[in-house]
Amino acid sequence: MADVKKSIDARPSTPVEHGAIVGKDSPAGDTELLATLGYKQELRRHYSTVQIFAVAFSIMGLLPSIASTLSFSMPAGPVGMVWGWLVASCFIFIVSLAMADMASAMPTAGGLYFWTHYYSAEKWKNPLSFVVGYSNTIGLIGGICSIDYGFANMLLSMISIARDGNWSASRPVIYGTYVATVCAHGIIATFFGRVMPKIQSVCIFLNIGLVVATVIALPIGKHENAPPVNSGGYVFGKVENLTTWPAGWSFMLAWLSPIWTIGAFDSCVHMSEEATHAARAVPLGIIASSGLCGILGFVCLAVIAASMDTDIEAILSSKFGQPMAQIYYDALGKQGALGFMAVVASVQFFMGLSIVLAASRQSWAFSRDGALPFSSFFRKVSQHKFMRYQPVNMICGVVFISVLIGLLSLIDAAAANALFSLAVAANDLSWLTPILARLVWGGDRFVPGEFYTGKYLSKPIAWVAVIYMIFAIILCMFPTEGPNPNSENMNYTVVINGALWLGSALYYVLHARKTFTGPQSTVGPEDEGKMAEAKVESEQ
Repeated sequence: MADVKKSIDARPSTPVEHGAIVGKDSPAGDTELLATLGYKQELRRHYSTVQIFAVAFSIMGLLPSIASTLSFSMPAGPVGMVWGWLVASCFIFIVSLAMADMASAMPTAGGLYFWTHYYSAEKWKNPLSFVVGYSNTIGLIGGICSIDYGFANMLLSMISIARDGNWSASRPVIYGTYVATVCAHGIIATFFGRVMPKIQSVCIFLNIGLVVATVIALPIGKHENAPPVNSGGYVFGKVENLTTWPAGWSFMLAWLSPIWTIGAFDSCVHMSEEATHAARAVPLGIIASSGLCGILGFVCLAVIAASMDTDIEAILSSKFGQPMAQIYYDALGKQGALGFMAVVASVQFFMGLSIVLAASRQSWAFSRDGALPFSSFFRKVSQHKFMRYQPVNMICGVVFISVLIGLLSLIDAAAANALFSLAVAANDLSWLTPILARLVWGGDRFVPGEFYTGKYLSKPIAWVAVIYMIFAIILCMFPTEGPNPNSENMNYTVVINGALWLGSALYYVLHARKTFTGPQSTVGPEDEGKMAEAKVESEQ
C-alpha cells in the first residue's frame, strides 16, 4: 500500500469529497463514506448503534468508576458527591454534543487528530494534529492504566474483606495483579474480536443491573443493619471539607469523579470504522452514553450518600483499602459486601477490556498515518483465521505501554493517582483542540452529518465545551488534599502531562515534521474507481 499512499490534503478539498457524501442526505455506504475521507476499509464493520453505545457505556462502567473515584468526591461531603456530579455531568454532556456534531460529519477511527488537521489553519495543521494524536493515544492508554489499576485494588479489597481487614496488598502485589489484568484484556481483545460486539451488549445489562441492585439493596441494608437512612437534608445539603482548600474549591475537585467516569464517549469515535451506519451510530453512541451515565450517576450517588456512614473520614481510611467496599460492608455485612464487590469487580474487568479495544483502534489509526514509531509494524491488520481484521500488533503495543506506565504505581499513592488524572488531562486536550479549531479556523469547511445540533446552537455549544475543558484540564492538575502538598500527596499530573505534550512537540520539531504530513490516503486507484462506480449507481 506504500506505493499508493499520499497525503489526504494533496487530493482535491471540495465539498463533494469532504462533505456531501458524508452529509445526512447521502445514499453512500460506510465504505464509500470512509473512502471520501481518504481511507480504505480494513476492519470488519459489525457493531450496531446499540453496540457502539455499549462500548462507551461499558468503559464508563458507572458503579465501578464511582467506586474507584469516591476519594475525589467524598472529601466535599454529600453535596460534592451528588451536586458536584450533576453540575459536571451537564458540562460533559455539552462536550459530547459538540463532539457528536463532528463525529457524524467525519466518522473515522483517528477522529480527533484527523478533525484537528482538517479544520486548522495551514500553518498549524501538522503540528497540532501530531500533538493531539499523541495526547489522545497516551490519554487512552492512561485510561487502561487507571481502570485496570482500579480493578486490581477492587479485587484485592475482596481478599481484605474476606479476612476481616487483617490483610492489605503491597504495591508490588497490586502491580502484579494489574499486569495480569492488562495482559488478559490484550489476549481477549485479540482472539475474541468476532464476538466482541455481543460482549459489549451484555455489558449494558451488567452495568444497569448493578446500579439497580445497589440502589435497592443499600437503603434496605442500611435500614435493617445500621442506623436509619440519612435524611434528604444530609444527602442534598450537607457540606464537608476534608481538604485544606477552601470549601468552594473542594466542591470543584469533587468534579474529578464524573470527569473521569464519563470521560470515555470518544471511544465511539475510535470504533467508527467498525460501526454500521457510522454517521448515525457514532454520534448517538456518544450522546446516549454520556447522558445516561450522568443521570444514573446522580441517582446512584444520592442513594450512596443516603446509605453511607456519616463518618466520611473513616470510610476514606477504610481498612479494606476501598471506600465503596466499606459502604457495602456497613450496610450489607460481610457476605453482602463480598457479593456486590465481586460483581463490581467483574464489571470493571469488562471496562478494561472495552478501553483496550478503543485505545488500540485509535493508536492503529495514528500509526496508519505514519505518526507513531514503528508505524509500518503497528498499522498492520491481521489476516490470520482467529484474529482476522484485528490490529493485533497495535493491541500488543498498547498492552506493553500500559504495563510500563503502570510502573508509576510502585512509587507511591500520589503517583498511582496520577494514572487517573493522566487520562483526564490528555483526553480533554484531545477533545478541546479540534472543537476549537473548527470554531477559529473551520469556517465553511464544516458540513453537518446525520446528527447536527443546528445552525444556531452548534457554535454556542462548542464554545461552552471549550471553556469547560480548559477549566477541567487546569482542575485535574491541582493536588486534591490542599495547597501545600508533600511528596506523598503531590499531584504529578502536571509533570506527566507536561512531559507528554512537550515531548511530542519536541519530537515533531526535531524529527517528525520531516515525515508526518497529516492523515495519509490509503485509497488506491482501484479503490477510487470502485467508489466512483458506487456513487454513480446510488444516483441512478
